Amino acid sequence: MHARDRRRPTIRDVAVEAGVSRATVSRVLNGASRVSPSALSAVNRAIERTGYSANLHARALSAGRSHSVAFLLTEPQDRLFEDPNFSTLLRELSRALAQQPVPPVLVLVVASTQPDRRTMLDYLSQQVDGVFAVSTHRGDPLVGELLRAEVPMVACGRVLGQSLPAPSVAADDLEGARVATQHLLDSDRSRIAMISGPMDTSGGTDRLGGYRSVLGDRFDPRLVAAGDYSYASGAGAMRALLEEEPGIDAVFAASDLMASGALAVLRASGRAVPEDVAIVGFDDSSYASASDPPLTTIRQPWDRIAEEMVRLLLALIEGREPVSVTVPTRLVVRESG
Repeated sequence: MHARDRRRPTIRDVAVEAGVSRATVSRVLNGASRVSPSALSAVNRAIERTGYSANLHARALSAGRSHSVAFLLTEPQDRLFEDPNFSTLLRELSRALAQQPVPPVLVLVVASTQPDRRTMLDYLSQQVDGVFAVSTHRGDPLVGELLRAEVPMVACGRVLGQSLPAPSVAADDLEGARVATQHLLDSDRSRIAMISGPMDTSGGTDRLGGYRSVLGDRFDPRLVAAGDYSYASGAGAMRALLEEEPGIDAVFAASDLMASGALAVLRASGRAVPEDVAIVGFDDSSYASASDPPLTTIRQPWDRIAEEMVRLLLALIEGREPVSVTVPTRLVVRESG
């Protein structure tokens, strides 16, 4: 092999291979938005063919970057395995990162206790380039410390109770809950209960807000029981609701996992679903289609959420201004209601 064949490829080589200008290649490498889809595709193919990715690694190191990002979960560790939303988001984030010219390493960090959070603060502020914050709660001190340390961070769901701006990607929880509740009203249900999420999360407050806005004057606070998105909390909330109002004929649960717990309680009480009580969940997780009967639910587009989270985090790492994005949900009608 000639010496010139062993030299490291340059931006010029990528530009020639892609048939575009060096300025266009530079814009792609820096994540600029002013690049046509065809040019972006051509440049990414040229980067792969020329092997320019090695140069990107070197550039990251010279800039003092680790070329890694963290998936930060501040829930108990067992929730990572119980709640399919977390594993789905982790998978979709990995897939979206893999589309980058040089995919950053995705590191899983679980910090459910205060000692864990103190330990992880130094790590997250010094050893990774950015953080995906998952399932944040109002006023989370670790999230606040990361914001104050100016660590690039994008949350899944709106962040509550922080004085500094916290960029996020969220499903349209408010509208999704409105659609779910209206669907039950349109199905001639009159005593519609809700199992809400935690009130210190944006999903908890927004989904309750959507349910309440549709019911208007018919809203009855006795027909709302709070859960924490777990199966057990859905079952407990359903038992409490039936004790308060045995005549419930529909339930909107703020997660499929809680809806599954509610379904088990309804069946144990001798009530048929959907004949006696209709159920609508939220997420369109694996629990929804595997349930018996399969759950009517609100679909969160996890692939789109992950793509937007990656796009925003990489932009923050490059020094751009923080922004937030809301993505639409949609109703998926199955047999539960």
